[in-house]
Amino acid sequence: MNNRPKVAFYWCASCGGCEEAVVDLAEKIIDVVSLVDIVFWPVAMDYKLSDVEALPDNSITVSFINGGIRLSEHEKVVRLLRQKSKLVVAYGACACWGGIPGLANQYSREEILERVYLTTPTTANPEKIMPPQDGYAKLGDVKIEVPTFLPELKPLDEVIDVDYYIPGCPPTPEVTWNAINVLLSGKLPDKGTVIGASNRSLCDECPLNKTKPENVLIKEFKRVVNYSPRADTCLLAQGLPCLGPVTRGGCGALCVKANMPCTGCFGPLENIHDYGGKALSFLASILDYENEEEIKREISKLPDVSGLIYKYTLPKSLLKNLLRSVRK
Repeated sequence: MNNRPKVAFYWCASCGGCEEAVVDLAEKIIDVVSLVDIVFWPVAMDYKLSDVEALPDNSITVSFINGGIRLSEHEKVVRLLRQKSKLVVAYGACACWGGIPGLANQYSREEILERVYLTTPTTANPEKIMPPQDGYAKLGDVKIEVPTFLPELKPLDEVIDVDYYIPGCPPTPEVTWNAINVLLSGKLPDKGTVIGASNRSLCDECPLNKTKPENVLIKEFKRVVNYSPRADTCLLAQGLPCLGPVTRGGCGALCVKANMPCTGCFGPLENIHDYGGKALSFLASILDYENEEEIKREISKLPDVSGLIYKYTLPKSLLKNLLRSVRK
């Protein structure tokens, strides 16, 4: 009888990068396959939902679920995986906090559907056909069930109980490999642990940290689209809105090593209750102005403030959907 741990992988509303991160284990994927039985991975293997439904409850050792919950189908599958799994892991920034797809929560469901199906410059839809929202569509004379688009995107733990979190957009292969080993070791960390991330800020592992002034003060923010950062100086000191000081470490500072500012995909440190609020407060604090209006003026020059400070965490923020009403 095969007693190897059973593992499932599933994606919801995401870009596919987290699935690529698993594949990026390269030769280590062979080690994973030799250690476990993969019982569900629809993006890579021909599994059906009925295969999962046929499994006994709690028979899956761990399910790695990436992406936010945006469709009724997502809700259905993750609830089923929760029922069949001993452990559920929110894998990647989208599952943990909503991620980039969660920025759509600034808009209503109707606004999103209208934009996608009617008003984009490349859309050709003269009959104004829209996806059905009653859960059914007609294919000829046959009525078939189709997923519905939910009113908002939710992080995984707002739909099912989550045991552990693995951050990143996507998680690095090293973080993924280490997390798999931790989860299969039998020595599990406390429930709710963010596995693979540091409890210190990204600055702690940043190769440019030694060049960061004790007190960073700048007169304006720069953007990488029209400024070429120097590779030997702290990006913040150069005026780039790097979010390393308010973001968990653990990624190896890959973006900074590529001369790009940290965008926060490893999420908030433990003592931060609202990532975007902390990020905005920090960015305002390094502007070398005493007048509040001058600070607001410089902040407003950033083209998408909510997209900068809540890039990965808007659905988990204290504001949640309030930005939608502010925008209007």
